[in-house]
Amino acid sequence: MRSMLFRTCGIAAVAIAVATNAPTAHGAVYPIPEGDGFYYAPGNLGDSAPGDVLRSRMVGAHGWPGSTVWQLLFHSTDSSGGPIAAVTTVIVPPGGGSHPLVSYQPFVNSLGMQCAPSHTLFNGGLKESAALNMLLARGWAVAVPDHLGPTSAYGAARLGGQITLDGIRAAKRFAPAGLGDSPVGMVGYSGGAMSTGFAGALAAEYAPELPIVGIAMGGVPVNPGKMAIEVGDTPHPLFGLGFAVAMGMEREYPGELPLGNALTPAGFAMRDRIANACVDDIISAGAGHTIGEMFNAGMENDPTLISTFHANALEIYPGVPRAPIYQWHGGNDQVPLDLAMNTAGKYCAAGTPVLFDVIPGTDHLTAIAPGTMNAMGWIGDRFAGRPAPSNCR
Repeated sequence: MRSMLFRTCGIAAVAIAVATNAPTAHGAVYPIPEGDGFYYAPGNLGDSAPGDVLRSRMVGAHGWPGSTVWQLLFHSTDSSGGPIAAVTTVIVPPGGGSHPLVSYQPFVNSLGMQCAPSHTLFNGGLKESAALNMLLARGWAVAVPDHLGPTSAYGAARLGGQITLDGIRAAKRFAPAGLGDSPVGMVGYSGGAMSTGFAGALAAEYAPELPIVGIAMGGVPVNPGKMAIEVGDTPHPLFGLGFAVAMGMEREYPGELPLGNALTPAGFAMRDRIANACVDDIISAGAGHTIGEMFNAGMENDPTLISTFHANALEIYPGVPRAPIYQWHGGNDQVPLDLAMNTAGKYCAAGTPVLFDVIPGTDHLTAIAPGTMNAMGWIGDRFAGRPAPSNCR
């Protein structure tokens, strides 16, 4: 949860790093590959289409009594339009009949493949398990995608949106789950909200056939680049998360964002230290460090860098969600409220019903619980077919 508070410094670090003219020391550092062959893309990946199920398995040992759990490997698309294989975990609660489907995007904020939801759902590492229990208790099926993709590209929000939509397609196409006719809702907070928001903004063009009835997202950093400008080169307890964003974006855009061009010796040491780390270790490794320690100064107006980050900023992306939106934000959130409200206003102006809820007295952490409870009721009303409320002006 603290992650999105510090995406700011991550983007600032990238801006300095990629625009220098120093020679490249080495390319992007990718995570240690999965040891489980289930995750590997088949050789005939090009013969399938986005959302097609490539491989499936049932998970017998899990923490949801009576529910049936599958993991699906499916075809998705990376930021350059190329085919990739991604994973979603589908949980169907007990009871016959059809179940509405909620795609839940957790705040992963990590660089190691072992940190992905398909692992942490089963080893106690997923911090949002209570939210999933609330969804299942309502009789809703849940799909939890590994929305950072096959290289844990933390920060690549458009990629996360495409994986989310293709994960929903896969869950609905997977006949044993019985979700082919299910209406769909999407939920995410903070880092998960970036993928959720992009899935909503991309859906009309990327996956127009999906019956998405509602999008609930909270604490959304709609333009991390703008946030970076306000940070400066000051020590910060969450510097590691920002540095991890720089690494994740380089993984997704290795040609456009050669991070190694500007790293200092300390920066290379930091990159090696956190290349396979999960969120808590990333925070610990980077606490109190600064951009100036890790990067050589350079030009901050590189046009390739700017276009890359614009492509991953909801405030700038021209696509508009067509499904109704419930969006919440802490009144004292460290993620800028005004940028989130301006983006919601853009959606309102395009005719999308938006209920924007500012939760008084809460910051980025404490806004999670009340907003999530509100989101559950709001999603339930969408599944019931009730008209979507709006406070658009």
